[in-house]
Amino acid sequence: MILFRKANVCDIDEISVFVDEAKSVMEKQGIFQWDEIYPLKEDFADDETNGQLYVGEMDGKIAVCFTLNKVQFDEYFAADWENKGDDFIVIHRLCVNPEFQGKGVGTSACLYIEKIALKNGNSSIKLDAFTQNPIALSMYEKLGYKVKGYADWRKGKFVLMEKVLKKL
Repeated sequence: MILFRKANVCDIDEISVFVDEAKSVMEKQGIFQWDEIYPLKEDFADDETNGQLYVGEMDGKIAVCFTLNKVQFDEYFAADWENKGDDFIVIHRLCVNPEFQGKGVGTSACLYIEKIALKNGNSSIKLDAFTQNPIALSMYEKLGYKVKGYADWRKGKFVLMEKVLKKL
């Protein structure tokens, strides 16, 4: 059972530690998505300050974190989104604590995000995922996310994805 809630400032150190561990795990898997430049502890602290950072807890530890907002990078505007309106939410920096990976935590987080989005009147969810991260891509595809475009950033090619939650 995962208990989801908005993060608070006391969570930032724990998040920072497991995100760094997740970076190491990804590198060992040949996924060079995150590094010493991004994401940083300060990114999560800013997300918390802005009320956009969420965590999911299991067994007294943070099992997953993610940021929800409307921030779209320039490359997002070239995508062929189904939702052309303003009633969407964007997932950023979703990270499963390595201690809880392979247990459906990422999927549970995405299903929780869908509930938040619908509660807030959003018709769709947007995100970007590293094309060299097969675990994340598989999860998003199984959850019904569709490819809407691509972006080339510092670490390589990313796929822009969207899940429509209600009829547009």
